[in-house]
Amino acid sequence: MAEKIYPMLIGGKQVTTASAFDVMNPATGEIVGQAPELDEAGVESVLVEAQAGFERWSAMSGAERKAVLLRYVDVLEANRARLVELLQLETGKPQDNAEYDFGMLGQCLRFFVEEVERLDQPVLHDPEGRFMHYMLRQPLGVCVGVLAWNFPLLNVAYKIGPALAAGCSVILKPSPETPLASLEVAYLAKEAGLPDGVLNMVTSQDHEAVRPLLTSEVPALVTMIGSTRGGLEVMNAACTSVKHFSVELGGNSPVVVYSDADVVDAAHKVVDLKFVNCGQVCVSPNRCFVHESVYDAFVEAAVKRAATVEVGPLITERARASVLAMVEEAVREGATLCCGGMPKEGPGFSMEPTILSDVQQPMRVVREEIFGPVLPIVSFSDADDEVALANDTPYGLAAYVFTTDLKTGLRAARDIQAGSVCVNEPHYSVQLPHGGLKQSGVGKDCSQYSIEEYLTLKRVSVLLD
Repeated sequence: MAEKIYPMLIGGKQVTTASAFDVMNPATGEIVGQAPELDEAGVESVLVEAQAGFERWSAMSGAERKAVLLRYVDVLEANRARLVELLQLETGKPQDNAEYDFGMLGQCLRFFVEEVERLDQPVLHDPEGRFMHYMLRQPLGVCVGVLAWNFPLLNVAYKIGPALAAGCSVILKPSPETPLASLEVAYLAKEAGLPDGVLNMVTSQDHEAVRPLLTSEVPALVTMIGSTRGGLEVMNAACTSVKHFSVELGGNSPVVVYSDADVVDAAHKVVDLKFVNCGQVCVSPNRCFVHESVYDAFVEAAVKRAATVEVGPLITERARASVLAMVEEAVREGATLCCGGMPKEGPGFSMEPTILSDVQQPMRVVREEIFGPVLPIVSFSDADDEVALANDTPYGLAAYVFTTDLKTGLRAARDIQAGSVCVNEPHYSVQLPHGGLKQSGVGKDCSQYSIEEYLTLKRVSVLLD
């Protein structure tokens, strides 16, 4: 029996093409649906429709847009069970992870329709008293978003929340590994009354098919969630005209556990975050630096905690093989395998939660972002500069510090080069900005700082005298 094809959404219409690609459940290896391959006609159409959608949407009042977006939240909530089930089919996620992924849609849409009303548009002082100067914020334009597969609906939410609240239109391309639930989310926008062309979604496995969306002069902003290499390719392709960029890229986040930390609490919190989504999280703690005086106690507590966690599959067999190869290489180079390190029996691409001790800084498992269920633990002493160890990476997305000393925590938070530093507990929410330093990206998702990415900043001067 032929698999169900989930059409693209272009200008409010569901669109298929001559070819489609399979979407596989990584927990079972079974094909669960198909999505169309974007073609040249689709590219031309979606650019025209998105521009028309922007003109319609940006001309509406903020109150009108708010009403539509809140109706959209209600429609999404009414379809929660169906969307979560489909999300689990294409990602293999456990139920709680899928519910969280879906839940970010409503959280982001609700937050940003309120946040846009709080935007500051200040009046500026005129030294001579002849002018009234003020700042005006207006919707930026058409936005193209290239999204990752690890949290499909959260990634959609991070983009449509601020973009639609600001009055922009969007063209989203979900990952070819996980496009199905995202497409269903897009279809429901019409039911909520979102004007045609405001939310468009296209699919493809072919990077070259998407390139014309990036090279076109229509988009005002290109945004992305993905790897640093992928981000550089997207930004390079888009630089055929002046555009805004907001990209959240690779992480390889450090943890620093000081000698005065609550060791068991730290181990539990690090392990719990590490194995969320099978370690396939951009802010996952990937390099765990623990003071030598509490090192053994931390490793013991981490191993015990790891035995209690439930993990889903890695996204592909290739991804699992790559992670397993990094573990094997680390063990050959002297690391100790404390737990895990093997594929799980049965169908799909699952792997045991893995903890490595006796890990050294030069090992590849430390130098490269793992993106899998592996926690390498590195010992440091008073003679080491632990902040320098944490900063010894081209990335700077997130970092975690555990200490009971206020000065130590504040100093580490100041000096660690990361877009987010959490002291004594990892914490993320739509109210807080999320984005990286160095090679981890530019711009922010979430918070008031995200919505500013989707707005122009215009100065107006009116002669009074």
